[in-house]
Amino acid sequence: MVELRLIKGMPTLIVVWCLLVAVLGNLQRGEARIRHYRWDVKYEFKSPDCYKKLVITINGRTPGPTIQAEEGDTVIVQVNNSLITENLAIHWHGIRQIGSPWFDGTEGVTQCPILPGDTFKYQFVVDQAGTFLYHAHYGMQREAGLYGLIRVKPREPEPFTYDYDRSIILDDWFHKSTYEQAAGLSSIPFQWVNEPQSLLINGKGRFNCSLSPIAGTCNATNPECAPYSQTVVSGKTYRLRIGSLTTLSALSFQIQGHKMTVVEADGHYVEPFEVDNLFIYSGETYSVLVKADQDPKRNYWITSNVVSRNRTTPPGLAIFNYYPNHPMKSPPTPPPTPPAWDDVKPRLAQSLAIKARQGFIQKPPTTSDRVIVLLNTQNTINGYRKWSVNNVSFSLPQTPYLVALKDNIKDAFDQTPPPEGYDSVHYDIFSVQNNTNATSSNGIYRLEFDSTVDIILQNANTMNKNNSETHPWHLHGHDFWVLGYGNGKFDKEKDPKNYNLENPILKNTVPVHPYGWTALRFRANNPGVWLFHCHIDSHFYMGMGVVFAEGIDRLGKLPSSIMGCGETKTFSFHH
Repeated sequence: MVELRLIKGMPTLIVVWCLLVAVLGNLQRGEARIRHYRWDVKYEFKSPDCYKKLVITINGRTPGPTIQAEEGDTVIVQVNNSLITENLAIHWHGIRQIGSPWFDGTEGVTQCPILPGDTFKYQFVVDQAGTFLYHAHYGMQREAGLYGLIRVKPREPEPFTYDYDRSIILDDWFHKSTYEQAAGLSSIPFQWVNEPQSLLINGKGRFNCSLSPIAGTCNATNPECAPYSQTVVSGKTYRLRIGSLTTLSALSFQIQGHKMTVVEADGHYVEPFEVDNLFIYSGETYSVLVKADQDPKRNYWITSNVVSRNRTTPPGLAIFNYYPNHPMKSPPTPPPTPPAWDDVKPRLAQSLAIKARQGFIQKPPTTSDRVIVLLNTQNTINGYRKWSVNNVSFSLPQTPYLVALKDNIKDAFDQTPPPEGYDSVHYDIFSVQNNTNATSSNGIYRLEFDSTVDIILQNANTMNKNNSETHPWHLHGHDFWVLGYGNGKFDKEKDPKNYNLENPILKNTVPVHPYGWTALRFRANNPGVWLFHCHIDSHFYMGMGVVFAEGIDRLGKLPSSIMGCGETKTFSFHH
């Protein structure tokens, strides 16, 4: 830090000049900065897709403000919970929380929820450059509109050039409240959430108001739902940082008439490859380079479309606006035709094309110490429809795991670990199973610190015939190497021989494709308790997740702010 001594009577202009020189000197020396944010979180009536409903806002906005920082900076977010009747927790998606596992923002895992009226301070270092996300992580609250982007600038030059840096965040949008959806999922008979009413691009969509059941709730001329317009200058190259925080949908993203070059995924540089449309799954981020090289006398459509589910939701539409055309002028041709919703081949091909960029490859360990196979299935437990992993449906405990493990509170959760695999010889992944032995548990996997762990995500049939869904899995606290994808049942003898150990991409979120498998490897080198779960809100709510604990004995004293629930009700006073 620079010490600046001001002499009494020094003219104000000189004082300002001295301060400016000191600040610039700090920046040139590359000193990490502290970025402060104050957020007030509350419900407000908004019309993101022209349909008026209660949404959760941050300082009056949804999506929330973008966090801007530089690699190595400390981010401090002071969150005031003004939801009145609802708890709150915010997860910093893709931030590894090295040295601050208690600020991961995962209710039930790393903290007690923030109570109505309370203020909570999150503080963490953004140790990697790239594009990341944040969103609510309490119940199914994320889909009420509490989400946004984190952009972290690198300290070193990037291996690609562009003229302008822009962001686009994608979402799907439901008109039913979070409570209605959660109640349906927890009912007998089971009531599914169904498909979203709209797709949003930067928080804006367009619902057909003639379908609105209640008069006065939908207004197609409301400026809140005017399409997002990305203005470009002909001949310039744009970096678009694209993030998806859909609650259900896998998406195909396109810019009419323009190619996109993929250069970053989840904060890691990608060996560049060109696409007409980008498949993006909930929890993923990408950077693409787009050159404004088409006829500048017109505008073009930006579209998002549902894939991997039978498409009933209309496309999300925004405008790629060539200056000086009017930003709201509709393109003269219809939006591009999306890929077939049920064609898995191009989605698998894109997954396989994502590799680490030459010169930026971090090679994985060549062998692992432990292999955990996670079979993704749908089950019925006591008449309730659930999602399960190895026939165990996950439930969160009342006392956060982090506190329970650090303070050795053994009765806070089931001490029996979940299974490390399934009966792969006899289990038929292509047919509806009885799964009569399914159970519910909040047991966890304990990982030896600094060990290398392989995870095999194995997809299977749901409880509907000839149906297997796409599941985007997100790991908290780590990036993992993506070693491979395959169709059908994983073969533990043959498939590892084809792992990519030369230039696998590091990611924090990855899809497992229908009737397929995905193989991951990570180092358990970040002391804490970390959730690994399907990033589809309803699937995680129905039990599709696991928890890893590692290096708990290496952690110092836990902050009292994360306590106050379950068996920690009195801890915050004497801890």
